[in-house]
Amino acid sequence: MQRRNFIQLSTLGGIGISLPIAGILNSCENHPEHSIEFKNLISGLLKDWCDGMIKVQINNPSNLEEHGALGCPSCEHIHGRCMDAVYPFLYMADVSGEEKYIEAAKLVMIWAENNVSQENGAWTVVPNPKSWKGITIFGAIALAEALHYHGHVIDEKTREAWTDRLARAGQYIHDTFTIDFTNINYGATAIYGLSLIGGVVNNEAFKAKSKELAEGVKSYFTQENHFLFGECKKSSSKLSEKGLHGVDLGYNVEESLNSIVMYALKEKDEELLELVTKSLNSHLEFMLPDGAWDNSWGNRMYKWSYWGSRTCDGSQPAYGMMAHINPAFGTAAYKNTELLQQCTADGLIHGGPHYISAGIKPCVHHTFAHAKPLAAMLDHWKHLPEINKNTALPRVTADGVKYFKDLNVSLFARGDWRGTVSAYDAEYHYKYDFRQATGGALGVLYHNKVGLLCAASMAVYHMVEVYNQQPQPGEDIALTPRIETFKDDVWYTNLFDLTADVESADTSGEIKLSSNVKLKNEAREVVVDTASEFELLYSCSVEDMKIQVKTNQIISQATAFVLPLISPNKEAVNKLSENEISIQKPEGLVTIKANVPLNIKEIAGNRTFNMVPGVEAIPIEAFFQEGVNELVLKITVS
Repeated sequence: MQRRNFIQLSTLGGIGISLPIAGILNSCENHPEHSIEFKNLISGLLKDWCDGMIKVQINNPSNLEEHGALGCPSCEHIHGRCMDAVYPFLYMADVSGEEKYIEAAKLVMIWAENNVSQENGAWTVVPNPKSWKGITIFGAIALAEALHYHGHVIDEKTREAWTDRLARAGQYIHDTFTIDFTNINYGATAIYGLSLIGGVVNNEAFKAKSKELAEGVKSYFTQENHFLFGECKKSSSKLSEKGLHGVDLGYNVEESLNSIVMYALKEKDEELLELVTKSLNSHLEFMLPDGAWDNSWGNRMYKWSYWGSRTCDGSQPAYGMMAHINPAFGTAAYKNTELLQQCTADGLIHGGPHYISAGIKPCVHHTFAHAKPLAAMLDHWKHLPEINKNTALPRVTADGVKYFKDLNVSLFARGDWRGTVSAYDAEYHYKYDFRQATGGALGVLYHNKVGLLCAASMAVYHMVEVYNQQPQPGEDIALTPRIETFKDDVWYTNLFDLTADVESADTSGEIKLSSNVKLKNEAREVVVDTASEFELLYSCSVEDMKIQVKTNQIISQATAFVLPLISPNKEAVNKLSENEISIQKPEGLVTIKANVPLNIKEIAGNRTFNMVPGVEAIPIEAFFQEGVNELVLKITVS
């Protein structure tokens, strides 16, 4: 995108907050049919979600600790951010004329004021005045959007009270937030937030602070690939041992980049528009053909829910509002919304593709967070560029290996195969350390015919954010394909090897990605008195995907390669021979064959479920046999 094109786009608007995104987007008053289909999709989904939230809303005036809150089917506590639903509720009230949505909006605000509202203007994440207050920015944006676009549907007294409350929240954000006072998503989200709030309550200081934050965020993009960084505790600029920044795809595409895009378009910040376009393109490389976000490697992937991140807003605004720059951005917004619809049941989003088949209850947080961007898309509809799913995503047309230097992550594609191999080592949390795919691990394996085949989970499931994660049901079995052994009941695996690197080659139609890895425990100690060093090789051709594991050391402890194959419990599993297993999927037959016997870990129904990324899997094990120092597993689809 040449600079003059950004300048031309910038001349389209700039009138101010009286128009959505200041009219800067291409006006499409008469949207083509496929854009209308997208509008119908998000309109129907938003109504379904709002009705679903009303079903779980608590209406009990005698108990102020609950009255007005959104009850959560899966969590024992009330989510303090449920007042974010004020925006989608008021949108629905405006377009439908139904009083129930106004009542629902008032109720969530009543609950918030009775339980999480603070004297300094903040809201807390739970009803505890000492708990985290940074989430004030998300509630403030929701309230500001609600008042700006739909404030006319509520009575004057309520509107004035909410406007005053918004001003107090804006003051707290203005006085407290810097670009790097905590994870980057907070400072980044305040860029658009303060600009928006400043317009609604007529406060120029808020707008000035917004501009200051916008200037600051420009130095938080990686040099080579322009990923937004700063998703890490202690210091947003802290580098890993490999010199890498803390990057989380989920938070970036579903929260931070939305704010940056909406601000940059509204304020005609050409430098920021160019920068964020490069960043959107890099992030888009990780969208799978079905609209899922591949956050297998992200340093906050403990909240990865396949379609996005558990408590973020959704990627529709960032990609939908920039579809005039790259039509594939529109495809991303469309496909991801379709995936959200597929993961919805009884009016609520479920936190992964197999929640429903596994009988896992949904967390309501997903729904009230992801309803907001759909309302925003509809409020900006007349000013949106053309959005359709006719332009292929990068990973649909990909072939070969694409290496991302800023992440030490490689994507590969050949024929219908798509995969991710990670050696990313940037840690997020000082207590729980590294949990995402690393150590040369296969973070994702996807096939265009049958869909998702492998997906990383946390190596060990931890409730890093106790109020924002669901407990792991049943036994915690990692989903990331791996080498493993146990010594004195301690688990050793390449998933804890932060030092591993990956080399790749593409010759004679076959892609090869290899890594020399060590088996380590959670304390990063190498196993002793048995083989600890292995070569891990992935080979991908049009015909098949092969995984080879070998060592030159003596194996004295039972050591295996574990291949959890993603499969909901309705799919038939057949053991064709000692060394061969097949899984019948609706679109084709997946076969795994090895040079050694294949075992399925003994668990009920041959399936395990993991909260990250919310899928069921068959844990297949291939053990090294006596006298055999190499394992070879081949996966085919027919």
